[in-house]
Amino acid sequence: MTAADHKGSPEIPEDDDAVFKALASATRRRMLDALKAAPRTTGELCSLLPELDRTTVLQHLRVLERARLVEGRRVGRERHLTLAPLPIKRIHDRWIGEYARAAVDLLGRLEDDPGGR
Repeated sequence: MTAADHKGSPEIPEDDDAVFKALASATRRRMLDALKAAPRTTGELCSLLPELDRTTVLQHLRVLERARLVEGRRVGRERHLTLAPLPIKRIHDRWIGEYARAAVDLLGRLEDDPGGR
């Protein structure tokens, strides 16, 4: 099943698809880690990724902004970028938290049944 199959589905909102797509890239995760540590300008973010040219960094940044993981605002000639944590919290609450609870429940049941039956 593709992400397109989920569009409009109540189980997987389109916003979640954009967040998962953004998080699928190691480069974009590095960018988010840098912004988690501190707000940065676009130029600072580019200098933290010297193996990438500016155009590539900006393309990754657009994916992060479409997923609403990063917010940018102009200050003079600079663009200041900050991490927007709410989409990640939404993913955690909807996906990770529920699956973690299910795993803990399963482990609890296994402990209650030492025979493994």
